[in-house]
Parts: sequence; C-alpha cells; structure tokens
Amino acid sequence: MRSVGVEEELLLVDADTGEPRAVSGAVLASAREEEELEKELQREQLETGTRPRRQMTDLAVEVRRWRGAASQRARAAGAEVAALATSPVRNHPSLSPGDRYRRMAQEYGLTAQEQLTCGCHVHVSVESDEEGVAVLDRIRPWLAPLLAMSANSPFWQGADSGYASYRNRVWGRWPSAGPVEVFGSAERYHEQVRAMLETGALLDEGMVYFDARLSRHYPTVEIRVADVCLDVHDTVVIAALARALVETAARAWRAGEPPAPVGVGPLRLAAWRASRSGLSGDLVHPVTFKPAPAETVVRALLDHAGPALSDAGDLTLVKEGVEEVFRRGNGADLQRAVFDDTGDLSAVVAEAVRTTVA
Repeated sequence: MRSVGVEEELLLVDADTGEPRAVSGAVLASAREEEELEKELQREQLETGTRPRRQMTDLAVEVRRWRGAASQRARAAGAEVAALATSPVRNHPSLSPGDRYRRMAQEYGLTAQEQLTCGCHVHVSVESDEEGVAVLDRIRPWLAPLLAMSANSPFWQGADSGYASYRNRVWGRWPSAGPVEVFGSAERYHEQVRAMLETGALLDEGMVYFDARLSRHYPTVEIRVADVCLDVHDTVVIAALARALVETAARAWRAGEPPAPVGVGPLRLAAWRASRSGLSGDLVHPVTFKPAPAETVVRALLDHAGPALSDAGDLTLVKEGVEEVFRRGNGADLQRAVFDDTGDLSAVVAEAVRTTVA
C-alpha cells in the first residue's frame, strides 16, 4: 500500500479581530524539535507536515496532533491558528525573513507581496520517477474535483470574492502554477523543468508550482491543487482520494492505457469552474469535459478511483466523507453560512479557529 503524507498551511490570526498576525517567528522559536512546524512565505502563516502513513486513521491522528501543536504555540505568542485558505479579513501580509523570500518579493512584486494563501499538499509514494510521471500524466483531469471539494477561500480582503476557492485564482498568478501538458516520460519531465529554469522566470526548482509534480525531496508525487481544509475529516478524504488516484493511474500505466488526450486549455477551464463553483454549481466533467452537476462529477471520481479505494480499505471512509461534505458543504459553504448569520467576518474566523482544532 502506498504511503501518504500531508502538508497543511495555516493562518495565524488575532482571536478577537480575526486579522492575520505576523507571529510565525515567535511560534517557531517556541516549538519543540519534534513538532513538524515550518515557516512559509508570509509571517502570518506556518506549515505543518505529517510523516508518511499507510492507514488513514493514523494520518487523521497526526494531522490533528500538528494542528494542536500549532494552536498551542500560537496561543503562547498571542494568536490562534485557522485552517483558512485565505484571510476573510482585510490584511497586509509581511514577508518572512530569508534571502529567497526577499528575492521572490523583488522579482514578483505584488504577486509575492499579496500571496497570503494556504493550501493542502498531499504526497503519495511512487516507485520511480518514471512511474511518478506516468501518474502525473493520468491524474490531470481528476484534480479539479479535488479543488471543488476542498474549496475554502470565498473571502478576499474583506469581501466575498464570488469564488469558492479564490486561493486558486491568487495562486495562479505565479508563472508556473496550474495544470500541465502530458510529459510522456521522466526524461521529458525533467527536460521541461530544466527548460523552465533556463528562461530565468523562476528563481529555482522549488518554484515549479504545477498542480501536481514530482517532489524534490521525497520519492513521491505531490498533489498541490487543494485548499487547506477547514475540517480534518475533509483533509483525510482528500488524502485518501489522492492516493487512490495515484494508484489508479499507476495501474493504467502498467496496463498500457494512454493518458486522456486533453489539452491544458480545457484543464484550466475545469480548474476555473471548480474554483468558482465549488460544490454549489456545475463542474466540468473529467471524462466528457461538458458541464455536469458537482455531485455527478464527484460520483464519477468515486467510480474512477473506487477499486483502488476498496483495495486500500478506504472506500467506506471516502463515501461517508463525501456524503458529509455534500450534506454540510465544503469550507467555503461553511464560511458563507457563518457570515450570512452574523454579518461579521471576525465571527467567520472565530468559527474557523474552533473547527481547526475540533
């Protein structure tokens, strides 16, 4: 069974006003060595990371553990943590210290300065770069539904953006972000990355911000399309689906099945639709590339990945998780519901703080 690890980016916020707090330095300075907490681009956020796990129950325990550790350290620094993919409240991010981040701010201007967004990155083990690229080629149409399910960023700078995942739109400002072409081989993948670096438009390989990529540090495929999820249960469902998509794609590759011949253009439109609608409207169907209700698209995802989910023992967990998301809504739906009830964005943040560590 393939191992899975999850990296979550979290906002640091004021408990009363909901405003982001630039206290990551103090949080990290107080963290124990064994606590998986790291700095991110802005001082108003930090990142947690699990170890590789094979059982989703173990992964859920660890995600909760590191959210709890982050919460404890944040409170000691006078803040709270919130699993929000963007800040609902107006903010002015402040860059984390370090030469690389300083170079990013100089090179990319407002794209870097305004980039206070939080994603969920799922690492799934692969046997080789060749298998990994075969997986990347075959999971491309199925990434947009993961974005729709995880969408958790409806507000931007104090206003409703009109999107379920505005993080996806802001993240898309980076020059290498988004869907990619079919590579065909590991050699071709690495050639393309080298060609991108040789343009000088990227500072380094760490800025290859594909929706899914080969990890630079681990023998994994890193699926980066999802918003950070408000609820831990949703994080685990996204992780289980990501593993099943990787396994399904690897089996198809071994069976000699070619990747779907869909271009980058339709994939970008599918991602736009997922970021705009979330689960509240039509999505682009990953097989037909025609509009279809969100529930139909997610059911197609479950059918596609069903055998791999069953073999991993995750089918019941994912089916129940999907039913729960459709019943109560994703993070964007929950944020909007709180705002509709209260008219107060600080209340949205307060509820997110509560849910993050529930």
